[in-house]
Amino acid sequence: MEKLGREDVLRIVQDKKIKFIRIWFTDILGILKSFSITAEELEGAFEEGMGFDGSSIEGFARIEESDMVAKPDPSTFAILPWRPQDGAGVARMFCDVLNPDGTHYIGDPRWALKRNLKKAADLGYTFYVGPELEYFYFKSSDGPPQVLDQGGYFDLTPLDVASDLRRDTVLALESMGVKIEYSHHEVAPSQHEIDMRYNDALSMADSAMTFRLTVKEVAMQNGVYATFMPKPLFGQNGSGMHVHQSLFKGKENAFFDPNDKYHLSKVGKGYIAGILKHAGEISSVVAQWVNSYKRLVPGYEAPVYISWARRNRSTLVRVPMYKPGKANATRIEVRFPDPACNPYLAFAVMLAAGMKGMQEGYALPEPVEEDIFELSAEERAKKGIPSLPGSLDEAIAETEKSALVREALGDHIFEKFIANKKIEWDKYRVHISQYELEKYLPIL
Repeated sequence: MEKLGREDVLRIVQDKKIKFIRIWFTDILGILKSFSITAEELEGAFEEGMGFDGSSIEGFARIEESDMVAKPDPSTFAILPWRPQDGAGVARMFCDVLNPDGTHYIGDPRWALKRNLKKAADLGYTFYVGPELEYFYFKSSDGPPQVLDQGGYFDLTPLDVASDLRRDTVLALESMGVKIEYSHHEVAPSQHEIDMRYNDALSMADSAMTFRLTVKEVAMQNGVYATFMPKPLFGQNGSGMHVHQSLFKGKENAFFDPNDKYHLSKVGKGYIAGILKHAGEISSVVAQWVNSYKRLVPGYEAPVYISWARRNRSTLVRVPMYKPGKANATRIEVRFPDPACNPYLAFAVMLAAGMKGMQEGYALPEPVEEDIFELSAEERAKKGIPSLPGSLDEAIAETEKSALVREALGDHIFEKFIANKKIEWDKYRVHISQYELEKYLPIL
């Protein structure tokens, strides 16, 4: 599908009687930000961008350097299907955030991803990703979560009362140009998954942001609440965002080698080795909340141990089995990100880790096909299988020492991100939880 240019967008806005265009961008935490312009201002926005104050955006500028310019990307134009279509329609475009002199703003997560993609492109590679986002539907966002159903993995009606919600969400996403492959009920009660068809990483990061908002908008229209919180229910599986990824050189999959016993090229093996070696360092970016580490615990299908395999779903990286004639489908599935991350930064650090392993020829250890959760600590140590950080505090300590993450994100985003996460951990650390009151108050 050809990407839209500015003339295409101006024509569609006129033909479809679009009145408002929302300009979208994200802060460093991956929270979607937006302001609206009218159709009359659109041409000027394309020419010069729209000025805004960045001082209140998390991780952006200090007050004395807060002037920002939002330059809309016409290729991301889409009409919002949940807004009125009666001659006062609403569309959206993602933007690049610029400084007043027209240079890219170093605090823009979209620019951080673009810089890493350019490094890959300079070596001849295109980075493709296909994330699987899981999420929950609850009756509301207030109080303890109340599930809508007791359905399980791939269950159909009547247990899965959210089939219509998923259908409406898929239709809304596809009307906005987001291609969908699968949608189904997940393992936990009221948990669901919709998988987008793989695409280049920048388009997919934009799509992931669109996905999260669309899921929530469709849920709200139907009187329920959708959440991408990684672990909202105790004793149930959390929500992950397994990210399938591969590098292409032209039309050739750079991960594929027909003569290798795993059908993996030297590039593919180095890339996996890079993800494994730097997993701890990038953990705070792909799983960035205190709650993320309630998901990354043994026993709930979420990976904890740093290893790879082909069939084994307890590993951090899985390489789906090769099917004859499907060389271009060769890919790896990285299983520790969750859907509440900032997709621009998550894709950037995974690419940086993989490329580092590839360029420096990291050795790939043997795959671990047994259930790692069943191994004792001694057996894991013997096999050289380390663990992910056990908390946000541990993850931030590893990221803070990481030259790789600093380079991938740039000094500004790196330092703002670390500072924000330390504050989050500190607020969590001093909080008195219900667990502590129930456990200690009666006996101490």
